[in-house]
Amino acid sequence: MKKIFYLAILTVLAATGCRKYVEIDQIGVRTPKYTSDYRALMNNNSELEFGPGYPILSGDDTEINDATRQNNITDIWANTYTWSAKHLSETQGDVDWERQYKNIYICNEVISGVLASEGGTESVKQQIYAEALVHRAYAYQTLLNMYSRQYNATTASSDLGVPLLLTPNLYASLNRAPVEAVYSQVIGDLKASVSKLPALADYNVRPAKVSAYALLARTFLNKREFSQAALYADSALLLRNTLLDLKTYSSAPSSLPKRLSDPEILLSKNVTGSFTAIPISSYILNLLGTNDLRYSLFTNTRGVYGSLFSTAFTGRAYWRYALNGEFLINIGPSVPEMMLIKAECLARAGNTSDALALVNNLRKKRFTDANYSPLTSTDASDALRIVIEERKREFFGKGFRWLDQRRLNQDSAFAITVSRVFKGNTFTLEPNSNRYVYPIGDKYILLNPEIEQNPR
Repeated sequence: MKKIFYLAILTVLAATGCRKYVEIDQIGVRTPKYTSDYRALMNNNSELEFGPGYPILSGDDTEINDATRQNNITDIWANTYTWSAKHLSETQGDVDWERQYKNIYICNEVISGVLASEGGTESVKQQIYAEALVHRAYAYQTLLNMYSRQYNATTASSDLGVPLLLTPNLYASLNRAPVEAVYSQVIGDLKASVSKLPALADYNVRPAKVSAYALLARTFLNKREFSQAALYADSALLLRNTLLDLKTYSSAPSSLPKRLSDPEILLSKNVTGSFTAIPISSYILNLLGTNDLRYSLFTNTRGVYGSLFSTAFTGRAYWRYALNGEFLINIGPSVPEMMLIKAECLARAGNTSDALALVNNLRKKRFTDANYSPLTSTDASDALRIVIEERKREFFGKGFRWLDQRRLNQDSAFAITVSRVFKGNTFTLEPNSNRYVYPIGDKYILLNPEIEQNPR
């Protein structure tokens, strides 16, 4: 009889000859039997909403210059910030890795059992099943973007992906599937979910057609299949295209909507408040300029906000999460992201005017009327530059920039060498360096020797 395991680390459950786990019977815990049991699992937002935080530290939109801050951050943060060969000791856990695999385990429980459950209609069972497919796809998409090489069509069939677990079997192989195979699973899960989901969710913590389309747009952008990325971004925007007008909140920023009522969010995925007071790089601040409402609303100095920015830093830090009191950094797919994905794909296809129209429609909501002026481009390559720069402005402080750096290394116009000084030492990251792939924690490899470490 299978039991529900609420496990801190899913990846240490299966090691060849040494599958380590603890099974504890808990009062009030039962084997899922009814459709309502599986709905309860999919309503577990305290787990399923978790997104990755470490990319916030690695991207060039973050700049930790304050000596006090440098001396006080954890060794894991320091290693991630400086792109070190090793991030964790043999006893330390990787919270991003563990949370995504825990979510995969929850989803696999639902996928394997909900269609045969009792007490629910077939349509309800199919919807719950589809929600689990979307959450699982998000988790694998996240893991690929952190622990595997950037997708390259010529090498993806041999590049190491991540362990691909598709059932709740605790004894499944943890050999790393190829990048191509994991991407195929992500795309397959998302496409299979669409017909079973409502167009829009009653709450944005639940997957719907719009979020499946949005994640497909992300996936195909990362694969550089730009026509497909544009198609799915457009499909998402046809279902929801509402933007927040920041002019409305310029005099009352605390009235910005919480995530459940934010019309821009297509699927809520969050980084917890532990990733707060992260200083924004001077490069991004200069790119924003002081007239941009994203600068005046979403960044701030420590100053009088010491009680909220409790950690020392110099310069300006990301502030959006504090304005409505939730202290969550939302990194789920959104309306602005779909607009900029579509704009990028249009620019790459040479459709300069439509690409710039999307960018300018977004920017109209990010400036006061007096400070807004439309951007213009001279040609398609210039339009593409404008789109990439707008992504930097729209998504700073969320970890998106790290993912963009990875994928844009394949564009000579955007591949850059990044350097930063930390505790008196200079660290440099070259385009396509092995350091663009996070190391897998030694703890997991020691317990599960079939997991192969990334090249360093």
